[in-house]
Amino acid sequence: MSNVNFQALEEKLERLIEAVARIAPPPPPETDVDSADCFVWSVEQGLLEPVRRVNRVDIGLIRSVDRVRDILVDNTRRFATGLPANNVLLWGARGMGKSSLVKAAHATIIQETGSPLKLVEIHREDIDSLPSLMGILKRSPHRFVLFCDDLSFDHDDTSYKSLKAALEGGVEGRPANVIFYATSNRRHLLPRDMIENERSTAINPSEAVEEKVSLSDRFGLWLGFHKCSQDEYLDMVDGYVRYHGLDVDPEVLRAEALEWATTRGSRSGRVAWQFIQELAGRLGQPLRD
Repeated sequence: MSNVNFQALEEKLERLIEAVARIAPPPPPETDVDSADCFVWSVEQGLLEPVRRVNRVDIGLIRSVDRVRDILVDNTRRFATGLPANNVLLWGARGMGKSSLVKAAHATIIQETGSPLKLVEIHREDIDSLPSLMGILKRSPHRFVLFCDDLSFDHDDTSYKSLKAALEGGVEGRPANVIFYATSNRRHLLPRDMIENERSTAINPSEAVEEKVSLSDRFGLWLGFHKCSQDEYLDMVDGYVRYHGLDVDPEVLRAEALEWATTRGSRSGRVAWQFIQELAGRLGQPLRD
């Protein structure tokens, strides 16, 4: 091949490389983990999006769950200070403050210890991306509470296997600077009929069921949240009234709070908060941030 032809070929290759470089997507920007205490994992961008204003309540307003509150705060404190701690599954009745408690415990530990502990939320539909997220977090000098709200799995959903591997399995296991907290209405995260179907169709039914149920076993702590009594519900309402300084007659408050719960067909922390928003609006009084 002549020098002229070789030079022409080199020029064409250079132009081709430049063209490919122009159409290639730019590398994802690095996350500044010092920019916030809370983040949301963005799969599309491959980074942690900082949350400037976190939707959470004061831990003192989360009532009727004193025992599980203390356990979760202690577990979070130990993790933040570098001591052994467990993954946590908060399961049970809707509206009883499971996700609120996770966010409140995180804020409490930061205030109490001054630790730069980070809270990272991953959406249920992004569980398959856990290996990528873990790869990012393990390179950071910070410690992270990885949080998934309303975690559960339906029929033909195999993403639970990614969660199992990320929690305890795999060659590397869970990074030492990451702990996983999840909330769910189901204790075993999988619907009963899904487990029963595995039992009826598997060659070895007991092993198939064990495969499904063992997901919950990856959580060292199971914290149960149960429906509250009438007195506990009214205590939640009273706590909100005092915290926000609402001016209302106690007898009127009790009657209206009970009527509100009756019309909703349930009593919970969420129902109590919804009532307080309605009450404050009618009274023309703002609520504290």
